[in-house]
Amino acid sequence: MEYIVSARKYRPLSFDTVVGQAALTTTLKNAVKSGKLAHAYLFCGPRGVGKTTCARIFAKAINCQNPTAEGEACNECESCQSFNEQRSLNIFELDAASNNSVEHIKTLMEQTRIPPQLGKYKVFIIDEVHMLSTAAFNAFLKTLEEPPAHVIFILATTEKHKILPTILSRCQIYDFERMTIRNTIDHLKHVAQQEGITYEEQALAVIAEKADGGMRDALSIFDQAASFCQGNITYDKVIEDLNVLDSENYFKIIDLSIDNKVSDIMVLLNQVINKGFDGGLLIQGLAKHVRNVLMARDPQTLPLLEVSDQMRERYQEQAKRCQIPFLYDALKLMNQCDINYRQSSNKRLLVELTLIEIAQITQPAEDGASAGRKPRRLKSLFRTLIQQSQPKKTTAPQVAAAAPAVSTSKAGDIASKLSDSQSPTTATPVKKPAITLDGIGFSWNKLRSKGEKTTKGGMQIIPGSINLPTGQERETDAQFTQTDLEFQWMSMCNRMPQKYSGIATRMKNMNPTITEFPAVEVVVDNELIKQEIEEIQGSITKTLQIYLHNDHLQLSVRVAEQKEKIKILSRKEQYDQMAEKNPAVAKLQQAFDLELA
Repeated sequence: MEYIVSARKYRPLSFDTVVGQAALTTTLKNAVKSGKLAHAYLFCGPRGVGKTTCARIFAKAINCQNPTAEGEACNECESCQSFNEQRSLNIFELDAASNNSVEHIKTLMEQTRIPPQLGKYKVFIIDEVHMLSTAAFNAFLKTLEEPPAHVIFILATTEKHKILPTILSRCQIYDFERMTIRNTIDHLKHVAQQEGITYEEQALAVIAEKADGGMRDALSIFDQAASFCQGNITYDKVIEDLNVLDSENYFKIIDLSIDNKVSDIMVLLNQVINKGFDGGLLIQGLAKHVRNVLMARDPQTLPLLEVSDQMRERYQEQAKRCQIPFLYDALKLMNQCDINYRQSSNKRLLVELTLIEIAQITQPAEDGASAGRKPRRLKSLFRTLIQQSQPKKTTAPQVAAAAPAVSTSKAGDIASKLSDSQSPTTATPVKKPAITLDGIGFSWNKLRSKGEKTTKGGMQIIPGSINLPTGQERETDAQFTQTDLEFQWMSMCNRMPQKYSGIATRMKNMNPTITEFPAVEVVVDNELIKQEIEEIQGSITKTLQIYLHNDHLQLSVRVAEQKEKIKILSRKEQYDQMAEKNPAVAKLQQAFDLELA
C-alpha cells in the first residue's frame, strides 16, 4: 500500500473539517447557501493554514448540483465526483510561482471565454498570486474587474502586501488566522488516534510550538516524530529528535534565581551549551518562559498561555513563588541581552552576566565595598563630596562647586584652604542650606538668567552657582591669599555670561596679584583690552569683594611695560636656550646627528 503523508492524507474535504478558521468557513458556506457569490476572492495568510484547501472546497461547493442545507457539497453529484477524481473541467488551478508571465495570463484569459460544460461556474484558483510579474498583473486587471458571468477567481497568497492595490480593490479579502497551539494539539490527537499512535500531550505541545502556527508544518513534524519514536510519541524522544531545549531548564533557572544560587545556574548553563545549544537561544526561550509565568499570575491573562494543560499548571505553581518586580526586571535584562547578543564579541560572557544579574534581583542589599552588588551611583558620591566641603557654622558660598574648569583634586585643595581660613561671624547656629545636585555646575542659560537679576548695591554681580551671602552672614574685612585670589578670579571668568565670553577668555590668561593688601592689580597686554576690562571693572571688583569677604578690596588695571612682556620663542631659540643651560643636550644632538623638526 502506498504511504501518504499526514498533511495530504488528512487534508480537509469539507468546511466542517477545516481547523481553526470557523469565521471564514461560515462566511463561505453562507455565500453558497444564499447564492450571493462575488466574482473574485483573495485568501491570504501564513503558510499551512488552509488557504488552498478552502479554495478547493469552496470551488467544489459552488458547482455542486445538490448542496446541503449548511452550504456543503453533497459529494454525490457528477460535479463533485469529477472533482474528487481530479477530472473536473470546471475548476482550474494555476501556480503563479512558475507561471507568472504575460503569456500564461493571456492563455488563462482565453479559457475564461468558454462556458462550463457541467455546472454553473468556471472557477480559476491562482496560488501564490503575488509571484505574478507587474505586466502579468496589468494584463489580468481588466478581466478581473469585469469577468464573464460564469467565471469566479480565487486568489491565494502568503504576502498580501506585494499585490497591487488595484487587484486588492477588486477582490473580497479573507485573512486566515494562524493555528493556535490548542487547535493544533487537538488535531494531532485526532490524527494519532486514526493512525493508532500513542502519545503524550506534552510531546504534542512541543510539536505544535515548533510548527509556529502552521498545520501543515505540524503534521510534517508529527510524521517525523512518529517515525523516530516508532509509534509511541514521548516528550523526551520528541525534544531529542527535534533538538529542542527542554523547558525543564527554564523552570530550574527561575527557581535557582529566586534562591540566588548563581553557581548552580552557571553549571546548568554549561550543560546546556555542551549539548550544542546556543546561548542566545537559551535567553530567548527563558524570556518567553518568564512571560508565561507573568501571564500565569493573573486569572485574566491565564488564557493567553498557549500550552498544554499540564504545563499550564506548572506555570501557575511557579508563578506563586515569583514576585512581579522580579519578573519585570528579569524580562528587561533578557531583552537587553537579546539586543546586544549579535554585536557581542564574547557571547557566552554576555549570557553569563545576564543570568548572574537575574539571580541577584531578589538578593538583599549588602553593605561594604566587597558586597558584589551594583556599583554606587555617582549621585550619592557627589552628595558625599558636597557635605564634606560644606562649612559647619557658616553659609558662605562654596567655591569648590563654582569652577568646573579646575580639576577635582585642585579644587578640593583650594576649597579646604579657604574653609580653614574662614571664621564664623556669629556663634548662633545657622541652618545648613539644602544643596541639591542641580546646583553642581551651571549652564549658559542659567548664567544669562542670573546675570540679569543678580545685583548688589546698584552694581551687577557675576553670578555664582550658589546663593550669594548677605551682609549679615559674611565677613567684610577677611584676609585672603594669592591662591584665594587666583581661584576666585578663575571661577568668576567661568561664570561670566555669554555676551562676555570674549573678554572672559582673555581674562583667564591674566594673573591678578596682590600689590598692597587689599589692593589687587591686573596687568594687560594693550590699551584695547584695558578699556574692555574697565567697562566691567565695577562688577569684577564687587564680585571679588563678596567672594573673598573683603569690602575694602580695590582693583586696578594697567598696561604691561615693554620689559614685562614675555617674548615668544621659536623652536630654534628654545633649543638654543636649552643647549646653553645644559651642554649635554648639544652633545646628544651631535652624537646622534639629530635635526630639529
